[in-house]
Amino acid sequence: MSWHEVTVRVRYQETDAMGVVYHGNYLTWFEIARTDWTRAHGFAYRAIEERGLLLPVVDITIQYKHPARYDDEVVVRCRIKELGPVRLSFEYEIARADEPDRLLVAGTSTHVWVDREWKPVRLSKAAPDIYEALSQAAERRE
Repeated sequence: MSWHEVTVRVRYQETDAMGVVYHGNYLTWFEIARTDWTRAHGFAYRAIEERGLLLPVVDITIQYKHPARYDDEVVVRCRIKELGPVRLSFEYEIARADEPDRLLVAGTSTHVWVDREWKPVRLSKAAPDIYEALSQAAERRE
């Protein structure tokens, strides 16, 4: 099972008074990995939105296991967890680059395809090319 990975260096402003990464920043890193994953599979979010499709988050889970700290280099891993014609879920892992097997954070995000009026759409009908590309990636568990 392969993951798409992006590397992030923890910036000082991402830490809190305890010297660890503020919990909400991990969600931003999830989004960075997800949008990079999408681009790597041939569909930039901007291009998808230009076709009238939006992919809002409807559910998110996150488990904090160990903290990241200022100037740590972390690897954010992302892949498709589940794919349906209306819903799409991703899973994520975050680890320090120098300790890739020591999980800092794990999580999932679930999204629903909607049009510009925020009405759910079946991606398989609205954009079959995108649905096919996502289906192929999901089969490879990338």
